[in-house]
Amino acid sequence: MRTALTKILGTAALLLPLTFAQASLQNPPQSVFNSHELHPDHTVTFRYKDSDANEVRLTLEGSPHSLPMHRGDGGIWSVTTTPLAPELYRYSFQVEGKSHPDPANPRIISGFTAQSSMLDVPGATPEPWEPSDVPHGVLHRHVYTTKIVLGLTGNQSNYIVYTPPGYDAQHKARHPYPVLYLLHGWSDRADGWTATGQANLIFDNLIAAHKIKPMVVVMPFGYGDMAFAHNGHQVWDDPAKVAHNVSLFRQALLTEVLPQVEQEYNVSRKREDRAIAGLSMGGLEALTTGLTDPNLFAWVGGMSSAFHSTFYTQEFNMLNPKQENLKLLWVSCGTEDKLRDPNRRFVAFLESKEMPVTQVETPGLHTWLVWRDNLIHFAPLLFQNQKR
Repeated sequence: MRTALTKILGTAALLLPLTFAQASLQNPPQSVFNSHELHPDHTVTFRYKDSDANEVRLTLEGSPHSLPMHRGDGGIWSVTTTPLAPELYRYSFQVEGKSHPDPANPRIISGFTAQSSMLDVPGATPEPWEPSDVPHGVLHRHVYTTKIVLGLTGNQSNYIVYTPPGYDAQHKARHPYPVLYLLHGWSDRADGWTATGQANLIFDNLIAAHKIKPMVVVMPFGYGDMAFAHNGHQVWDDPAKVAHNVSLFRQALLTEVLPQVEQEYNVSRKREDRAIAGLSMGGLEALTTGLTDPNLFAWVGGMSSAFHSTFYTQEFNMLNPKQENLKLLWVSCGTEDKLRDPNRRFVAFLESKEMPVTQVETPGLHTWLVWRDNLIHFAPLLFQNQKR
């Protein structure tokens, strides 16, 4: 079960998509259709060209409802937003109910259920998720043959590893790095946290600002059964299918990915130097794995975790704070997220078991605007007072 290191992305490769997107946004060539125009007041005019359409709407990340677009000359549909805070926004066009990415924007995010485009609304100073003049880490993509994950072509699974600036692969016995296993959400791929979340740039900037310790970050492919990703959101209505997917993913993580990472990278094998966290589906997987395996992880976090049932009342009925002995148990959710109340009930359950838990609620919906902010505040809490 050997892995193949298929890609190493350096600084130039990381910067190219964002730089091109910013250039097309701020100074679009006259020959290119200007589909997303950022104004000085941070409003944005979106345009979509379709002479045959009867209705076009804009879906913009952070907005609770799609925005109706108005047809103009030449079949060009447009809408101008209210001022937008500095952020990265996913967006798509709904043409008579069918979702389309922006054909004039080269920065496209692909998942298993849909494609969307990315818009950067910059601030007066660089945001934590933006490239800046600091040392950059490296992303490594590994492909391996899995014996556990179901439904993959050729049984080929993958994971991505971030190594921090100045990563030293030598002296494993004396200077191992702490490691965070960071899990993506449903419909995303293994690169969800880097392609959309900009996690590698967030870690670069936090390390440069001395806000976090240099750490290795492992971002695994987050499914145990590919049927769970391909059969639509209604799979979440079946607790048995959810449990099946989580169980297989947990096996793949602990028996395939984790041992490979510990063999190939200079990471600590102490539980005090291991953390696990994730968003939505990944939050459910992280909390389930972390609470089930306290001998492996001392730092556990869930962001907008997908608690569509209360399975934990039985599965974790015997939770014991002393036995778990966690350094951090962190549960967050957006205040406008539909999963806010399920996460509150989960926190109440933990408190009924006298489990120390840090609860965080951030304004926002079930979006990357919330999760990037979560990571920026969660990462500095990890591995504090641990010797390196």
